[in-house]
Amino acid sequence: MIPESTIDQKRIEATEQVIRPYIRRTPVVQVAGPEFGLGAVTLALKLESLQHSGSFKARGAFANLLLRKVPQAGVVAASGGNHGAAVAYAAMKVGVPAKIFVPKVSSPAKIERIRQYGADLTVVGERYADALAASESWAAESGALPVHAFDQCETLLGQGTLALELQQQEGDLDTVLVAVGGGGLIGGIAAWYTGRIKVIGVEPEGAPTLYQALAAGRPVDADAGSIAADSLAPRRVGELMFPIAREHVDRVVLVTDDAIRTAQESLWRILRIVAEPGGAAAFAALLSSRYQPRANERVAIIISGGNTVAVDFSR
Repeated sequence: MIPESTIDQKRIEATEQVIRPYIRRTPVVQVAGPEFGLGAVTLALKLESLQHSGSFKARGAFANLLLRKVPQAGVVAASGGNHGAAVAYAAMKVGVPAKIFVPKVSSPAKIERIRQYGADLTVVGERYADALAASESWAAESGALPVHAFDQCETLLGQGTLALELQQQEGDLDTVLVAVGGGGLIGGIAAWYTGRIKVIGVEPEGAPTLYQALAAGRPVDADAGSIAADSLAPRRVGELMFPIAREHVDRVVLVTDDAIRTAQESLWRILRIVAEPGGAAAFAALLSSRYQPRANERVAIIISGGNTVAVDFSR
């Protein structure tokens, strides 16, 4: 019998079969390093910005709603924005009520998406931790099922399906660069690859959650700043993902806000790819040389989200 808390390839494969009818198989774009002023490396950009609700979070949201028993009161989630949009979208598709709490730092693009999907939205507090506390109170009062953004087994299993999909699309990778907030995405990816390729975490200097956790040997509170604060600054990483990261994440590199802005601009200028700050953070590690691949290294970069108001056709 496999323990319910186990996050491994077998359970990720089983989860993928359940959620497959509800998620997109997002494309991979191959790019030559010199196009971005880099050396002789092959880059594979996994465009989760094209996933339902605008980010990879839809995978974990559907895993929770389809693998767990949802009560009549529906579901409740706290989010910097992307997880809330994903849970709202999944609830709309499955046909259950959703209550979403987001902090004031959440992007207007993400707030608008949550409202479009018909969820009951409350904006509360300054940071993710404030929204989480409000959601926990609501769950206790209403009986709604809490869907955690990263510290939940089903969330990790759902995010791990991205790695399964990436391996099918790009089987000869050496390295994958993954932005880190609470660690749900990198936890799922690392659980899938289990050291077979290098998994590199990327965090803003203003929100070094996994970086500080690995240094301390356990999840600890970290700063929650950065222009990517609505997606990469939950204050601390999840308890469930940390043992996976300690075992299977090669290292974590930190990038500046300026590097994230440059990555956003470069993706748009050269490839016409729209990425929010958190979605561009992993790419920023390459452009700013915080991660320096060796010659002919095959590197995948997860473009994890595209919920931004940077492109506005009404102007």
